[in-house]
Amino acid sequence: MGIEDQRLAARTEMCARIDMIARGVMHLSPGRLAEELDGIRRTADRHGMAPVLGVVHALDLALARGEHGPMVLSWLDTLRDACDCDRIDAAASEAFAAQLSVRLG
Repeated sequence: MGIEDQRLAARTEMCARIDMIARGVMHLSPGRLAEELDGIRRTADRHGMAPVLGVVHALDLALARGEHGPMVLSWLDTLRDACDCDRIDAAASEAFAAQLSVRLG
């Protein structure tokens, strides 16, 4: 399997995990949510997907501030967008940081 195929498989796995989190966000404990995000982080790190790593980091900070439940859904939308992004460079990471800033004000 080539690197692009591996990255596509990683994207598919991460998007499925994000969808699972979104469906259960009202019922997930903070610890379970952190575990799921850590799994996404590890996958993104393994495949060099910097935009995903940046969004996961920002989501970690939001959770540390006490955001939870429906407030997390907007973060998950941005995380999914980052997973779907073909670009993995620093400029893409900056674009997602800007998107978070605009979306979450």
